[in-house]
Amino acid sequence: MSTETLPVWFWILYYLFFIVTLAAIVFCLAKKRMIGLTVASLLVTITLPVILFINCIGRTEGFNEGEYVLAELQRGAVWAVYTVLGFLFLAVWWYLLLTRRQTANKKIMMT
Repeated sequence: MSTETLPVWFWILYYLFFIVTLAAIVFCLAKKRMIGLTVASLLVTITLPVILFINCIGRTEGFNEGEYVLAELQRGAVWAVYTVLGFLFLAVWWYLLLTRRQTANKKIMMT
């Protein structure tokens, strides 16, 4: 049984994203920044790849992982909704982390 999969460069970026996110989470927790959101992002960062892996193992032949998640999202699968919302949450968390850091740097430079 051969199934389609996404290209290697995608998987490198995918796992690199999670590794960098975990490093940023550890940094934020050490510096005590955005504690609530950071703990939530830690939970999402740990559970998201596991849920994706478990649910994409049994995908139908002819679908790669991305197509399968989108098909399951259209069907209303809870895990697919969690996956999309999880990635959206992490994107918002990164945005807040980067913009708050830039704002803090601007305040320091003005004084």
